[in-house]
Amino acid sequence: QVQLVESGGGLVQAGGSLRLSCAASGRTFSNYPMGWFRQVPGKDREFLAAITWDEVNTHYANSVKGRFTVSRDNAKNTVYLQMNSLKPEDTAVYYCAGTRRSTLVRVTGAYDYWGQGTQVTVSS
Repeated sequence: QVQLVESGGGLVQAGGSLRLSCAASGRTFSNYPMGWFRQVPGKDREFLAAITWDEVNTHYANSVKGRFTVSRDNAKNTVYLQMNSLKPEDTAVYYCAGTRRSTLVRVTGAYDYWGQGTQVTVSS
């Protein structure tokens, strides 16, 4: 079992930056690809980014490509999401997730472990 805890959310003005962290505990974190998602009320959870265990490969949603960067530090059991040039439409609850699959995936159903989420609010 893997436990995930997100942090780093908050209120930021449009154009600003935030870095989210996701601390993992439990089973060997470094074995798993990790992903970031977000969700607004009334909508499905949206894929944002994913990273392989060795950081060799990353995937991004078109909506955040060039603005968000996913990274990880396996020694610290932590995955990060650096968010730049934030827009009001980025306002959501952000979740990190881990999958036992060996490849990067974008669908929520492929992820086995989820954090509790952290709120990001971008003001205009």
